Amino acid sequence: MGILRSLCLVAGHCFRLYERNASSTLKSARNTDLKRINGFCTKPQESPKAPTQSYRHRVPLHKPTDFERKTLLWSGHFKKEEDIPETVSFAMLDAAKNKIRVKVTYLKIVLTVAGCIYMVFEGKKAAKRHESLTSLNLERKAHLREEAAMKYLCCI
Repeated sequence: MGILRSLCLVAGHCFRLYERNASSTLKSARNTDLKRINGFCTKPQESPKAPTQSYRHRVPLHKPTDFERKTLLWSGHFKKEEDIPETVSFAMLDAAKNKIRVKVTYLKIVLTVAGCIYMVFEGKKAAKRHESLTSLNLERKAHLREEAAMKYLCCI
């Protein structure tokens, strides 16, 4: 079993070495002169004409709605609503929305922790008054039985 495993390891090592050498020869073959195509064309190819107008990569802009304007203000991208330009990039809007999402998430975490602490204090107060769910349910059921007995007696 050990001999078979060592043979597999040696074979894998040899295969990796062969693969490395083969990939280096393929890279060198790709870098050779590609102007020779079956020996027919020796004239250099003409490069395509450059466009007359230079192409500028422009970011698409978006006219923000009122809510998006408030989002930009709340996220801290702008100080006043007058500072917000007519059009803003989608990346800026996404960044503002993400900041607002994070702030809302933090607010929800704080409110959840505050609610838990409040419930602990309310539970301790109820324990001091000797109130429990069991005693409240027993009282409610006793009250319902009394009402049912009164209705039964009135109807007879």
